[in-house]
Amino acid sequence: MKPPYEITSQILKLVSSISEKIGEVNAKYLVKSNPTLRKQNRIKTIHSSLSIEGNTLSEQQITAILENKRVVGPQKDIIEVLNALEVYKNLDDLKYNTEKDFLKAHKMLMSDLIENAGKYRTKGVGIVKGSIVEHIASPYQNVPFLMKDLFQYLKVKSEIALIKSCVFHYEMEFIHPFMDGNGRMGRLWQTLILMEEFPVFGFLPFETLISKNQTAYYCALSASDKEGKSTKFIEYMLTIIDQSLLELLDNSAKKLSNEDRIQIFLETDIDGFTRKDYLNYFKDLSSATASRDLKKAVDEGILTKQGDKKTTIYKKI
Repeated sequence: MKPPYEITSQILKLVSSISEKIGEVNAKYLVKSNPTLRKQNRIKTIHSSLSIEGNTLSEQQITAILENKRVVGPQKDIIEVLNALEVYKNLDDLKYNTEKDFLKAHKMLMSDLIENAGKYRTKGVGIVKGSIVEHIASPYQNVPFLMKDLFQYLKVKSEIALIKSCVFHYEMEFIHPFMDGNGRMGRLWQTLILMEEFPVFGFLPFETLISKNQTAYYCALSASDKEGKSTKFIEYMLTIIDQSLLELLDNSAKKLSNEDRIQIFLETDIDGFTRKDYLNYFKDLSSATASRDLKKAVDEGILTKQGDKKTTIYKKI
């Protein structure tokens, strides 16, 4: 059964705006941006998602952990970071519409933090803010059936991926299938759903904007709870995604360097290519600039060169 929500004019406007920005991202080759930028964005994602849940480690400390350096901090916080790094390292191997992978990801994310990581809860839970009970989660006996239905919904091809990802995120939070880690899993799985259609979301740290104003995040969840449908949360999350893409485009406004272009091209499946192939990939490039890029890559031992002039074939090393 399709979870309840309405398509509002704001949702339509946001879907259109996001689609335009994704097109611009693709046109500027930002999906396969340089590895340093991807690493920085991954660290921002992990830092933001964990800080929402109370983790105290900084981006610098997370970077140090990633580089196997010793970090002083609460043991629980360090374990949370190590687990998150492990999950994101395996992100490409997880299927967004498979419940088995969902449980596998939770086990990685919450290993050594809670009992029964990777298993649905077997107790009733309520979400308390201060002294007020904000939300009574679904009875634990219903969790397996509700999650099965939610994963069936993910397989509906007629649903727009942008909306589907928000609906899943909200419905999963509403069901609250785990004793702990629900927020992290909701944001992680929304990323995975979006990545299936738009690879840029693998490196777009939209959690950063959520962490800057957590009140709005929880207000959107609460508003949807009260209405009995995820409309308000969809509007909120699409706004966050739209703003994140705008920041990505603004931060990447500078032209790609020759190192960036070579790195991006090397990440394609193309091997044994000519200068013409390179120009076909970077359509705005002049022949002289393409020649300089390729010569520099050969001089630096990144590419090998066979043949002469127009018959020259370049190969990855």
